[in-house]
Amino acid sequence: MKSEFLETGEIVNTHGVRGEVKIIPWADSPDFLCRFDTLYIDAKPVKVLSSRVHKTAVLCTLEGVDTVETAMKLKGKVVCLRRDQIQLPEGYHFLVDLVGLKAIDAATGEELGAVAEVLPLPAQNVYVVRGKGKEYMIPAVPAFIVETNEDEGYIKVNLIEGMGE
Repeated sequence: MKSEFLETGEIVNTHGVRGEVKIIPWADSPDFLCRFDTLYIDAKPVKVLSSRVHKTAVLCTLEGVDTVETAMKLKGKVVCLRRDQIQLPEGYHFLVDLVGLKAIDAATGEELGAVAEVLPLPAQNVYVVRGKGKEYMIPAVPAFIVETNEDEGYIKVNLIEGMGE
């Protein structure tokens, strides 16, 4: 079952003297977090009064957080969004939802294992599939990922020689 909340970043520090927090986003772009007026910390809603991108981070002013001391109490906290707040474009998936999907060889129909993790590498994500004593490193590009079906719980992949250990 999919979680109601999606972890989207971590508060790593304070910024300035008025209680702003610095969030390292776990998304494709820091701009993503700036679109939301409510974040969730420890499953409790927190109103975002302002947010802006600063280098690779997001600086936020949160309701009720107006001093450095109050902001410091949030350091290390994970920031979440409610799943129903987010609309993904067609063909996009939350990485957390891919972990655990069965991986099936598109050519043979053989089950290879399950997606154990997703590595967010600079060129593209790589799906690590483990099963039957083997590990496959599969680039998340259309040449290798034929189909992703979260509802049915599988991905279909094209393999090439040397892809599995």
